[in-house]
Amino acid sequence: MVSTDLRFIADSMLGRLARWLRLLGFDTLYYPDISDRDLLKLSMQEGRLILTRDTHFIRMKNLRNLYFVHANSPIEQLREVIAAYNIRQFKTGRCAHCNGMLHRVDEKASLNNAVPEYVFLRCNSFERCSICGRVYWEGTHVKRFKMMLGNIVDEKVEAHENT
Repeated sequence: MVSTDLRFIADSMLGRLARWLRLLGFDTLYYPDISDRDLLKLSMQEGRLILTRDTHFIRMKNLRNLYFVHANSPIEQLREVIAAYNIRQFKTGRCAHCNGMLHRVDEKASLNNAVPEYVFLRCNSFERCSICGRVYWEGTHVKRFKMMLGNIVDEKVEAHENT
């Protein structure tokens, strides 16, 4: 499976990780109140890899679609998943809220009342979620995320080149 084709489902302890994976373009389901049984069922039905911090899953035998996340902080969890699946490519982001696909908004004028006036006047590139309709634009948080991500990708490439 190519790293950009990975599909995840994160358990209730990994909401921030799920959000970050979505921003990197990975189809990542997250239900904060999902039962272990439903999580397993959905994973099997949809061919998703389970990301978990629940030690209960480690004791289950024959779970090949499971990755136990050891790190505590979301950034370290992201680093861990990227390393574990040798992720080197990222796609267009997904909605951090609902996992929907983001599509470029061609008509900026259609967003006149959908974003703050300051954002409307300053930004020229917008994306909208195909499911929940949320609008995304490149703000300072995205720039910080990209800088942080750049460090992760640089570390990954550097580590790969040194092997």
